[in-house]
Amino acid sequence: MKTKDLFLASALTLENKFYDLNYIKKWIKVQNNNVNVNINKIDFKDLKGWNFYDEYSILKHETSKFFSIEGIDIKTNWGQVSNWQQPIINQPEIGYLGFITKEFDGVLYFLLQAKIEPGNVNYVQLSPTLQATKSNYTQVHKGKTPNYLNYFTNATKNQIILDQLQSEQGARFLRKRNRNIIIKIEEDIKIEDNFIWLTLGQIKLLMQEDNLINMDTRTVISGISIDFDFNANFNSNNVFLNSSNKDKPLFSFDELIQFITNRKCFYDLEVSSISLSKMKNWIIEKDCIKHVENKYFKIIAAQVSIENREVMQWTQPMVEPSQEGICAFVCKKINNVIHFIVQAKLEAGNFDIIELAPTVQCLTGNYRTDGHESLPFLKYVLNAKENQIIFDTLQSEEGGRFYREQNRNLLIMSDDNLSNELPENYIWMTLNQINTFIKYNNYFNIQARSLIAAISYI
Repeated sequence: MKTKDLFLASALTLENKFYDLNYIKKWIKVQNNNVNVNINKIDFKDLKGWNFYDEYSILKHETSKFFSIEGIDIKTNWGQVSNWQQPIINQPEIGYLGFITKEFDGVLYFLLQAKIEPGNVNYVQLSPTLQATKSNYTQVHKGKTPNYLNYFTNATKNQIILDQLQSEQGARFLRKRNRNIIIKIEEDIKIEDNFIWLTLGQIKLLMQEDNLINMDTRTVISGISIDFDFNANFNSNNVFLNSSNKDKPLFSFDELIQFITNRKCFYDLEVSSISLSKMKNWIIEKDCIKHVENKYFKIIAAQVSIENREVMQWTQPMVEPSQEGICAFVCKKINNVIHFIVQAKLEAGNFDIIELAPTVQCLTGNYRTDGHESLPFLKYVLNAKENQIIFDTLQSEEGGRFYREQNRNLLIMSDDNLSNELPENYIWMTLNQINTFIKYNNYFNIQARSLIAAISYI
């Protein structure tokens, strides 16, 4: 069976030959109950191995590995604010986010890990088989090697069925990317206690609940390309495939490329390094780096104890949000095909100035205040009727760097009254077109990919 057909069969399978959904949810609870977790905020002086250097210019590990917290100064002609300063995570390493898959009875199964990250709202979330930075898998932390690492480092060309470089959160990471990879094996392997086989359909169904599927799982499966036409009917929270596989997009692929290219050429993004202690409107206190108005986010220090990790005790800096955010795609049927309103968005840490984002993305400010009233489509999303909402859950950001950050994720189906005319930095795209762009580096941001991953085909 071809890879795309395997993906489709898995996406349409809810009857796992091993476990049903009720068992899986109970299994997640058992995983939570079986592991002692203790996360405490601490003062910066109590961090072990982490220090401020050069008169509070930078916060980094004594090995200069893992990541650092740095200050940046941003100048741009995008948006209403042309210059600002902020802390940002600098983690230049490219890590692995990878799934082992295996075919059972003609259906592709994904090996997921019940993984506890220090910043997770509910501790255990389902992560990829392998989720490791370069510092982790080269054992800078002097801990154990991550489970199943050798399957990825030794993967042959024929085993790799998805392999992409994808960006991380552009407002919090400086040009950060990870290798999103899926490999398919034939041999039987030992399944460790906190790992489980699930179909793609089960993963997507679990994503309809709050904070069960972690960000890294969502970004990897967003890259899975299935040939279908999103000329679909909506029923409650489910999207049904159309077997005709016809696409009638409002804009051609070349027109979309031109839309993106024009904005990358027009908008400037100048990012320069600045000392943390010299950032305007940010102050360093004994236990946090925060904005003077307590807006956006804080840099905090955490003491972590988790039993089933490669290293069971450590300290580290983390990013703590000041409020819950919102990410939403607004969709509409045009030419009898569902189109998504996609936004060209500039963020300080973007690798190539502009990335394509959800229709609405508010992460670093309070979307109900902070002057967001004029943001295109925000009111439309917040005032959506119940029968327009296809998907509405709280989804976590990556818990290894972000402390209890969750954002409301929505897919909204508009009515015919919504105009086809869009503001300057917005454009209509079909799901087929979105899937094509996701194959390539640095086109769709991680918030958009997370929402695309949530689309169910059942």
